[in-house]
Amino acid sequence: MTVAYIGFGSNLGDPTGQIARAREAVSGLPESEEVAFSSLYRSDPMGPPDQPRYINAVMALRTRLPPFTLLNCLQKIENDQGRVRTGERWGPRTLDLDILLYGRACIRTQTLTIPHYGMAQRPFVLYPLAEIAPETLLIPGQGRLAMLLRNCPKQGVERV
Repeated sequence: MTVAYIGFGSNLGDPTGQIARAREAVSGLPESEEVAFSSLYRSDPMGPPDQPRYINAVMALRTRLPPFTLLNCLQKIENDQGRVRTGERWGPRTLDLDILLYGRACIRTQTLTIPHYGMAQRPFVLYPLAEIAPETLLIPGQGRLAMLLRNCPKQGVERV
């Protein structure tokens, strides 16, 4: 089995409830089990500022699902929870599920990038990840988690 780290985010339609329902759905995926789940964190939006603050979390998931199958399952969960893809980058959403890491895999396609692009600069990803992953965790091509944390101030990210 491979340990994947999944990022959760929501800022529409009861974000805390969206994250809780998504956690249950991801934990219930076939050939998969939750290993750990971070606290919830509140953060300012990356995109347009005229949207609500986000609730974020990270899950460690032990899975036998291949990365693209896992991606399809996560997108189905997003859709089931009312995600509408408008094409607006970093806009408001009911649910966003991202594969941050999948073991030590490095994947670069039009539909999937692992490690997740930009994660090293996103405190709303790194701080929840650090809560459940060892500081020695290596982010392929980017360095150890502890080093990334030292170079990424919290910028308003707060534990809920």
